[in-house]
Amino acid sequence: MSTYAIISVGGKQYRVREGETLLVDRLKHGEGNTFQPTVLLVGGNGGTDLSPSASVTARVVADVKGEKIRIGKYRAKKGYKKHTGFRASLSRIEIESIGGAKKAAPKKETAAPKAEKPAETAAAPAEDRVKGMPSGYEELTIAQIKAQVGDWNRPMVEAALAYEQAHGARKGAIAALESALAEKEQS
Repeated sequence: MSTYAIISVGGKQYRVREGETLLVDRLKHGEGNTFQPTVLLVGGNGGTDLSPSASVTARVVADVKGEKIRIGKYRAKKGYKKHTGFRASLSRIEIESIGGAKKAAPKKETAAPKAEKPAETAAAPAEDRVKGMPSGYEELTIAQIKAQVGDWNRPMVEAALAYEQAHGARKGAIAALESALAEKEQS
């Protein structure tokens, strides 16, 4: 039994094997480009693996049109006839590899240094961290910042804004911090 994977492409699920080609709804990747679809399950060789660490690499072979579907309408004794047609825009993809943790490891390594930088900035407050900033600010998402900014005092908000402008430059966070500063000036 060979390895297979169930992937999700364009909101639809497909069971694929290495080297297999299939037609899916048109993808924005373009001809000749590779991409990694969402892997839902990897199976074969007597077992299944629901691990998200498995990766599938696919290449867009060609952008094609589907078969023409002809639609005809007719009303008896009225002289009404209408014909239309439809051709779906499709992409032909080829599954290049189905891998486990080996394929996903380089992806995690490239993401890991980005995740470690905020932790390093929290550990080394001398250069990157702005004095007076709320604790754990570097790890907060924009939604969490918007929810918590009302509880911070003015110097904390100003320090967070200075940090965001120098490092993160997240537009949503900057907007939330600026609006909180404006509210604190009015009160």
